[in-house]
Formats: sequence, structure tokens, C-alpha cells
Amino acid sequence: MPELPEVEITARLLDSALRGAEIESALAPGINALKTFDPPLTALEGREIAGVRRRGKHLIVDAREHVLLIHLMSAGRLQLYDKRAGPRDRTSRLLLRIEDGRELRLREFGSKQGAWVKLLRRDRLDHDQALVTLGPEAWPDPPALDAVLNQPRPLHTLLRDQRTIAGIGRSWADEILWEAKLSPYKRGADLDAGELAGLREAIVVTLGRAIAHYEDVVELPIPDKLPLPLRVHRHETEPCPRCGTTLRAVHFEDYVIAYCPVCQTDGRTLKDRRLSRLLK
Repeated sequence: MPELPEVEITARLLDSALRGAEIESALAPGINALKTFDPPLTALEGREIAGVRRRGKHLIVDAREHVLLIHLMSAGRLQLYDKRAGPRDRTSRLLLRIEDGRELRLREFGSKQGAWVKLLRRDRLDHDQALVTLGPEAWPDPPALDAVLNQPRPLHTLLRDQRTIAGIGRSWADEILWEAKLSPYKRGADLDAGELAGLREAIVVTLGRAIAHYEDVVELPIPDKLPLPLRVHRHETEPCPRCGTTLRAVHFEDYVIAYCPVCQTDGRTLKDRRLSRLLK
């Protein structure tokens, strides 16, 4: 799933390429992805793109009087191409055709069709439920975490809850908690002042480092698969980059938590849900 660093680099590259461009037309081949009907997509015709920016995991394409609010969900990509999609394109959910011949496409891969787009009047953007429910931004300047995370829930769950703090998902929660040397199951309410400060720093450093990496290696058109600079997530069974201990994982039905038992859990191996089910 694209998270804050991936959405941020997408917004930066598209903003640089599209600012000032004129929209010729907008189409929604994946009609289920379009969640609004008023105003219609034809309202974008002839409008100038004022910019592209990010909020949480959302992308906002600013067309002055109107804005497109886009969520990529688990397998969406917003990509700019020099040529327009052909009749055999089966992945596009939204086509924003630029007057100079380029095309901005919201594409989606895989069987889960969850990516969505809303066309809103500018004055309605901040009132949309998708943004109203977001917590404070995780980057570049997250708030002090004592109030935000003071809940009796595991840190991995809290960091992924967009109502608590916006932008972090499964991949970067693993990376942040490894950087902070905290167990994914430690409860937010149990963190002391030093741990809270360390976690905040880990959020800023980890997300900032990922964005800097993308700035160096990603260019338009944005690839379908970004080169994620992950050190822990998806690396279970490999040596920990810090201490060399074998990284472990806890498997759930649709995601995996990766961690270092020495750096994060005082040498304890967390119970793997797959093994627990087999033993029942």
C-alpha cells in the first residue's frame, strides 16, 4: 500500500510536471472508483492545474474552483504519461487528459479494487469526511506524541490508525518501531518520556530518509513498483541491520509485522498467529 513517503514523492513529481497545465477532459473508465456525481467530471474541462499535494495518504489535484481528492488504497498508482491510454488499458480508473497530449491516470492493480476519487468544489474539501477524520500529519513535523498515543493499544496498531496520526501504514510502522527500538506490541499509554521522544524522532528520520531516497531514484513516469528502502519489513529471516540477529515476523491474515527480537522485544520471540492456529 502506498504510504506517506510514496504519496509524497508522487505529489512532488506530479506538481512539478503539471502545475499550470490545462485540462482538456476527464473520464472515469473505472466508474466504481468515482465516488461523487456533483459536480460532474466535465467541470474540469478547460481548468488549469494549480498544483498537486498530499494530505495523509491522500493526493489532491488542485484545479482552482475544483479539486480531485484521490486515495490509492492498496494497489493504486497516480501516473503521468506522454501518450494517452489505448483501448486495451484495463487498469485505469480515472483519465485526466492534458491539452498538450499528456495524460494523468489513476491505475489500479490486483483483485482488490479499492482506489477512489472524488471531485469536490474547493470550499468543500476540508469538510470531506475522508479528511475530517484524519489525525495530525506524521511528517515533517508531527506533534508531541504524549497526547496522540496515550491509549491502551499496541504501537503498531496506533501508528497505522489514520485517525491517530496520518500517513503511516504497515511497512513504515515496522521501520519506525525498529528505528525506535520499541516492540510493536508495547502499548502507547505505557511509553515513558524518553520513549515518546525517541519514537517521534524515529518517525521524522525514517519517513524523511525514505522521501530523500525517492528524490534520488524516482522520476516520471512513476514506476508501478517503487524501490522501497525497507530494512526490516519484508526482511524476516534475514539478519537485523543493526545487531545481526535473525529478524522475526508475526503473520496475520492479510499482513505481517516484522521485528528484531533483540533490538525490540528484549530477546523474546512474539507468538506467530500461523503457528497458534495450527496448535489449536
